[in-house]
Amino acid sequence: MADDEERRPLTTAEIVGQLGALGVRPGGVLLVHTSFRATRPVEGGPTGLIAALRDAIGPDGTLVMPSWADEDDEPFDPLTTAAAPSLGVVADTFWRLPGVQRSDQFFAFAAAGPNAARITADPLPLPPHRPESPVGRVHELDGQVLLLGAGQDANTTLHLAEVLAGVPYAVPHHCTVLKDGAKVRIDYLENDHCCERFALVDDWLRAEHLLAEGIVGHAHTRLARSRDIVGIACNHLAGDPLAFLHPADAGCEECDAARRSMDR
Repeated sequence: MADDEERRPLTTAEIVGQLGALGVRPGGVLLVHTSFRATRPVEGGPTGLIAALRDAIGPDGTLVMPSWADEDDEPFDPLTTAAAPSLGVVADTFWRLPGVQRSDQFFAFAAAGPNAARITADPLPLPPHRPESPVGRVHELDGQVLLLGAGQDANTTLHLAEVLAGVPYAVPHHCTVLKDGAKVRIDYLENDHCCERFALVDDWLRAEHLLAEGIVGHAHTRLARSRDIVGIACNHLAGDPLAFLHPADAGCEECDAARRSMDR
């Protein structure tokens, strides 16, 4: 890929055209995971890209992005807590914009549009991506998932599929909330691992012609219905519940921890 200096900044209108050509539905729910580094340069920077996403779905559409923090030992404040750096600058810009609603819980998502309140209203979901969560609500609303310069390893909808499929691994984690003004630690189990093997889903979706791929901005981009992602992942997990874990001899510490969790 060319350096930023060699790339032409794309206008909002050009990006809207790319999103439409890819299959983004006006009036729909769109959950976006993005790498601005891969997508840039865009006129207006991250805010310009968000404007293009909102234009592509129109006033009747709802834009959704992950918005959680990464400080497990600090309470989450939806008004002040920055989004985790791993989510990227677009996600951290989005929740700060006027009219955007953000979950009032540790595993937050942000949303703007007619379905924003419904998507962000659930209390703390444990495990984080169960049906009663923002990712679950996008699935319920037959939303689309856009991986804009990001791979399937960023696709939180696949964790929803794991929950629905009843995968046998559950790794201990914790988060911190405020209760009566005091910090309270909450321990929970999560279907967690390195997520590298989520990449298998690309081929699974392609084989069924359920994955749209193209360039948005300057980034390779994937688009699929949340229900298609969950359905095809659940089908494969029914045959192999450990499909998303590296083999035991692969030397992956996170997947090994997931395998050990099955012995508890």
